[in-house]
Amino acid sequence: MWLTKLIKQSARNQPANCQQPDRMTQPASKKEQLYQLIAAQPFISQQDLADQLGLSRSAVAGHIAALIRDKRLLGRAYVLPDQRPVVCIGGANIDRKLRTLGPVQMGTSNPVSQHEAFGGVARNIAENLARLGLPTRLLCAVGDDAAGRSMLDHAQSVGIDVKACLQAEGMHSGSYTALLNDEGDMVLALAHMECCEALTPEYMQSRQTQRGHAAFTIADLNLPTDSIGLLLQDAHQQAMPLMMVAVSEPKMARLPQDLHGLRVLLLNRGELAAAVGRSIDSSADVSAACRQLQLRGVQDVIVTMGVEGVTYTASDAEQGMQHLSAPAANVRDATGAGDAFAAGVAWSLCRNPEDLGLACEYGLKLARLTLESDATVATTISPAIFEEA
Repeated sequence: MWLTKLIKQSARNQPANCQQPDRMTQPASKKEQLYQLIAAQPFISQQDLADQLGLSRSAVAGHIAALIRDKRLLGRAYVLPDQRPVVCIGGANIDRKLRTLGPVQMGTSNPVSQHEAFGGVARNIAENLARLGLPTRLLCAVGDDAAGRSMLDHAQSVGIDVKACLQAEGMHSGSYTALLNDEGDMVLALAHMECCEALTPEYMQSRQTQRGHAAFTIADLNLPTDSIGLLLQDAHQQAMPLMMVAVSEPKMARLPQDLHGLRVLLLNRGELAAAVGRSIDSSADVSAACRQLQLRGVQDVIVTMGVEGVTYTASDAEQGMQHLSAPAANVRDATGAGDAFAAGVAWSLCRNPEDLGLACEYGLKLARLTLESDATVATTISPAIFEEA
């Protein structure tokens, strides 16, 4: 075996007067030799591993299981941990959530409770991914103010790389104010996202080094149209996986006509209608609209439908659209659930790039945790929540 030969050759090359230790250096364990073989040949079969190491297939399977438990392998296909970051690009802001203490009454004053937290679609997705244990980098713009500094400090504290973020002079950091009813559903939201206009193509090009080695890129449609176009062009030319996340119906106008290079477009039914310029009244309308977007170049489309679950494009066009029901949840606050869903999808696609159905299952699980939390990003999220999958 090559590893044993290497150890023996190293011993022969020792100088004659080299002092030998009292105990001979032990050769690498079978588990370590197996790990080295997988690192060198990620697609090696269990039978080849058994043959090269002089082990039974069951012994090989046992060592692989131990390496997975040790987090040195990530499971299916012996995928080695990828230290390249997931890069999230787009909005970061202060969330202000006002929740009525009873049914909403329009045209008059409503008693409310108030909560403030860090938010923004790209920032929320980045925090979810960091809590899931993925190397995560955020590219966003904040104002040169106390709110902006606190957002970046908090992101760094949860493990997000923020060194490439922009602090824009003369601008206020973004804010998002949501009015929720007494059941936790959104009634109205107001977004001040002027800072995102500073994420220009010039800024994107200045961060090429930080973007160029991403394992996966996620961008929200708070970005200027030209910047979105640049990301699509880079993804298409360099075959880099890119997911775009809609943020509102008005901002669907920022989505370019040419979507080649886009791995996944994630949006809700209203945003889907805005993207294709017509109403969506039935499942047939959803299917036709998604097909229209695929003809523009996007590989897959995921349509979120709240309590009805999600619909997504199938890898086999003859199968049509696929649907997953949303798991039952004791809803405390719906804010951030869509961003958690996007993070779950991205987490899964980083490991199983072709299994969109599995990705949607992970997304729904993460969204449920967020729905049942008072926080925009549930603090209960950790790498362990997907271990049983």
